[in-house]
Amino acid sequence: MKHSFLDQYSNLKSPIHKLDPRVKIIAFFSLLLVVVFTPITLGQKFVLYGAVLLSLILISKVPIKFVLKRSSIIIPFVSLVVIGLPFLGNGGGSLSLGVLTLTRSAALIFLNVLVKSWLCVLAMIALTSTTPFSKLLNGFQKLKIPAVFVMILSFMYRFVFIMEDELDRMIRARDARTFSPSWLQSVKTAGNMIGTLFLRSYERGERVYAAMCSRGYDGKIKLTKELKLSGYDISFICVFLSLTIFIAVVL
Repeated sequence: MKHSFLDQYSNLKSPIHKLDPRVKIIAFFSLLLVVVFTPITLGQKFVLYGAVLLSLILISKVPIKFVLKRSSIIIPFVSLVVIGLPFLGNGGGSLSLGVLTLTRSAALIFLNVLVKSWLCVLAMIALTSTTPFSKLLNGFQKLKIPAVFVMILSFMYRFVFIMEDELDRMIRARDARTFSPSWLQSVKTAGNMIGTLFLRSYERGERVYAAMCSRGYDGKIKLTKELKLSGYDISFICVFLSLTIFIAVVL
């Protein structure tokens, strides 16, 4: 299954696309962990992490505009969570902004959350944009990620589009039967729609799972061609991990 929602550019031809999914999972999650545990005061390291990610995205031929647009979706939500942090705390000096005071320690907390979350989102976009979803799940499975976790991801990805279609049909039916509803009527209708959508989703999930089990489904993601590590994959992961460790430890 392929959708523009997640893996729109997963079938491009590039050195990153042809990597084994397990190699990409290990590489990007390793970079994610290094980013998270690097102190925000070491700004030059984050510049280099960003340069590494940008280089991989350019090599993958995934449009930069697409990546930046997709990554910018998460930034407002993170900003809403940490928007008040720069005006809290009292360490490291302060900058008066009228009725508000910006402290250095709180500003570092703000940058810590904002920069790290954006780099992590970029890494995940690079991973999903260069790997078909079925191969990504198979890669998690080969890396011995718990089967329940892989199965939940698989069903969630498939059913989110079915639920979206079901919700669109319910909204059209509501609009066809309602003329200029009041605010209270709209809220009541929305509550009924949410409850109905939950029941329909639960019932459909039960039917689909029963049908899959009757056809031999055993909870494993299977591909027509088994994953196999090549010399190119091993070389890439060695170089990538060495570079990441060098940036984190040496520079």
